[in-house]
Amino acid sequence: MILISGCSSGIGKALALALHARGAAVCATARRLNTIDDLAQQGLMTLALDVNDSASIAAAMDTLDARGVHLSMLVNNAGYGLMGPLADISAANLQQQFQTNVLGLLALTQAVIPRLAARRSGLIVNIGSVSGVLTTPFAGAYCATKAAVHALSDALRMELAPLGIRVMTVQPGAIASAFGDTASNTVQISDNSLFAPLAEAIAKRANASQQRATPARVFAEQLASAMLATKPPSLLRIGTGSRALPWVARWLPRPLRDGLLSKLFSLSKLKQ
Repeated sequence: MILISGCSSGIGKALALALHARGAAVCATARRLNTIDDLAQQGLMTLALDVNDSASIAAAMDTLDARGVHLSMLVNNAGYGLMGPLADISAANLQQQFQTNVLGLLALTQAVIPRLAARRSGLIVNIGSVSGVLTTPFAGAYCATKAAVHALSDALRMELAPLGIRVMTVQPGAIASAFGDTASNTVQISDNSLFAPLAEAIAKRANASQQRATPARVFAEQLASAMLATKPPSLLRIGTGSRALPWVARWLPRPLRDGLLSKLFSLSKLKQ
C-alpha cells in the first residue's frame, strides 16, 4: 500500500489517481475527509490525516494496522507556501510553515519507518521544490522549509539504506495546482511595511509557480513511473524550470543571480 499525504488537490490527488490507474494500492489522505470523497468513489482507500497532529498520525497508523494493511511506500506531499518579506512574517506563521512542511513530514515519516523496516524494504518520497535550491525574494520562509526537506531527505537516504528503505527527493518546478491561490492567501505584509510599495511584486512571487506550469497529471505520471521502477532514482526533477533553476543556483555567480532576482521582483524600487 502506498500512503500519500495532502491529496485534497493538485499533486497529491493527481499522483493518487496515477498510481491507482497503474494497479497500485493507494491510501489517499487529507485533513478533511470530504475533500477526497471523489477518490474513495473511484476505489481508493481514504483516511483523514493531519500531519501536524500526532494523534491524527497515530490514529491513521492504527487504522492501517487494524485493516491488515502493509505499507510499501510513503509520499510526503502535504505542505503549503507562506509568502511575504521575511521582515514582516510573524513568528507564529513562520513556526506553522516549518511545522507543516518540515516537522509534520518528519513525524509521519517516523511513524512509517518501523513498518517499512520490519519488511526490510520500502520507498519514502519527499516532495521538495526547486525553491529549496534557488532562493527567491518574498518566499524565504517557504524556500527555507524546502531546503530543510532536501537536507532531511539526504540524511534519511543514508540512514535508512541499511534497513532496505530507499528515499527519493522530488524537486518539482512549476506545476499547475492550487498552490498559487493558497500562497496568495498566505501573503503576509505588516501594517506600515517597508515593502508596501512592492505589493504587486510580492503577489507576482506568490503566483510564480503557475506561470507556464506543467499539468499536475503529467507530473504525476512521471513520478508514478519513477516510484514503480525497479530502481527508483534518489533525486527527481519534474516540471517547468525544474532543471534550469537549479542550474542557475549552481553556476550563476551570486552577485549576478542576486541582481537578476532583485530586478525580477522590483526590489530596486525601494531605493527610490
